[in-house]
Amino acid sequence: MLEHLTKETFQSKVFNYETNKEWKFEGNKPCMIDFYADWCGPCKMVAPILEELAKEYEGKVDIYKVNTEEEQELAAVFGIRSIPSLLFVPLDGQPQMAMGALPKDTFIKAIKDVFGVEKESKAGVDKK
Repeated sequence: MLEHLTKETFQSKVFNYETNKEWKFEGNKPCMIDFYADWCGPCKMVAPILEELAKEYEGKVDIYKVNTEEEQELAAVFGIRSIPSLLFVPLDGQPQMAMGALPKDTFIKAIKDVFGVEKESKAGVDKK
């Protein structure tokens, strides 16, 4: 199950925008944040993909969800106008926003490109 962030948990795990004017990531591993709403059809399509990615990248990448209906202040801070919107937050550097229901391989490529994190291959290494 993905962790749903409130304003308070967002500030402790991602970014405390009330005390920091400049971006300062509070986490200890890169994260993705899914800004969504329960009524949003494309959001429902992305949800199972994010669940799979959370398992596949466990211990390497945190994946969070923010319900824009319940956490309107968080949505406003990031200027969320359309959902789903996904915020990719690297350990160093500025976060990057992606809009829309992306296919799984696009997420995998973004995790590699933005975070520098490779997915563990399930296949064993051939020793010849």
